[in-house]
Amino acid sequence: MIEIKTKLKRWGNSFGVVIPQRAIQQERIAEEDNIIILMKKERKINVLRETFGTMKFKKSVEQMMHETDKELYNE
Repeated sequence: MIEIKTKLKRWGNSFGVVIPQRAIQQERIAEEDNIIILMKKERKINVLRETFGTMKFKKSVEQMMHETDKELYNE
């Protein structure tokens, strides 16, 4: 069993995936073979949004940015 990344494509009224030739050769799959496909949607993670979206701060973002600027640039 191997893992490949591919995109779902619309083919008429259906959807399909393209399996790279190297994967076909590696698994020795032939036309008309029955195969099992396990699907999982790739989730693009925005680390900053995920982190800051879960944390609750006592100060607003503007206040924290102002304090950071003050410390960094002696303003």
